[in-house]
Amino acid sequence: MPFCRVAVPKAVSAWQFDFSALVVSQDFSREKRLLIPRHFKAVFDSPTGKLLILARENGLDHPRLGLVIGKKSVKLSVQRNRLKRLMRDSFRLNQHMLAGWDIVIVARKGLGEIENPELHQHFGKLWKRLARSRPAPAVNTDSVGVDSQDA
Repeated sequence: MPFCRVAVPKAVSAWQFDFSALVVSQDFSREKRLLIPRHFKAVFDSPTGKLLILARENGLDHPRLGLVIGKKSVKLSVQRNRLKRLMRDSFRLNQHMLAGWDIVIVARKGLGEIENPELHQHFGKLWKRLARSRPAPAVNTDSVGVDSQDA
């Protein structure tokens, strides 16, 4: 079989990219630390997030939810109860994705002012992100039952 060689010209890059801009120092020097109580207080007094979600695997076949909504963070009991109701409802509708998690939600200041549709949307995103963060469980072929997502 005869051997044939084809010469292909090298592609010329149409744009130049400066990779030196991507190099970021990975040190943890003094300038990158919060050092004095005033700096910590500023972060705690005005965090950008209105929620803190803590989660860990529980080794069970179902998720569990805990809510911490203090009077300091949400003043009115009407707002606290509304938030609890929305969180429980959102959890109930998405629990099929969250099997095996213990989840604690801590409310921060300002959460009570957010409207219901925005909260539902925010929680939907949080549940999806939490579900993606754990590797998929192994499929058990011995199981005969089917879980309903409506329960």
